[in-house]
Amino acid sequence: MTGDVSDVCESSEDVVRAKRKRPWVMPVAVGVAGVLVGAAALWAWQAKGSPDGGAFTLEGAFVLKTGATTAVFERGGDCTGYDGGGYGDIVPGAQVTVYDGSGAVVATGRLGKGKLPEGSNSSVPCTFPVKVAGVPKGSKFYRVEVAHRGEVTVSAADAEAGRFAASLG
Repeated sequence: MTGDVSDVCESSEDVVRAKRKRPWVMPVAVGVAGVLVGAAALWAWQAKGSPDGGAFTLEGAFVLKTGATTAVFERGGDCTGYDGGGYGDIVPGAQVTVYDGSGAVVATGRLGKGKLPEGSNSSVPCTFPVKVAGVPKGSKFYRVEVAHRGEVTVSAADAEAGRFAASLG
């Protein structure tokens, strides 16, 4: 390098040529930045409503009352919703949906096996256990829906303590 203007021009041309040799750098950098932003957004979305990142299992019972279940003649036997009475959708495996305070679905589960009370010779009441895992903590209340039969509101304290209770019929 002699300090001549031509030296500066040559070095500028070298820079331009070097930039042309790596045209992939900018798209790769933008792609990496996009992945990082997307990962951060996904993490924030998953942690929404759960400041400590914790979750709990909502537990309790769903009860079909008088006239709503099939006749079961075994004491403490199995029971299910009576289809002829309009309750045929209340069966073991029926969907249970949990919503947070804003109305977003946060977890789903299924009804357990319906049981009659010990010593009962009637088909009612039929009690189904409810267990929904992975409910994020942080909402002031939750709404729980069994088989599209309407939502029941439960406080966060009761939901987290396993004190969900609802009935139909």
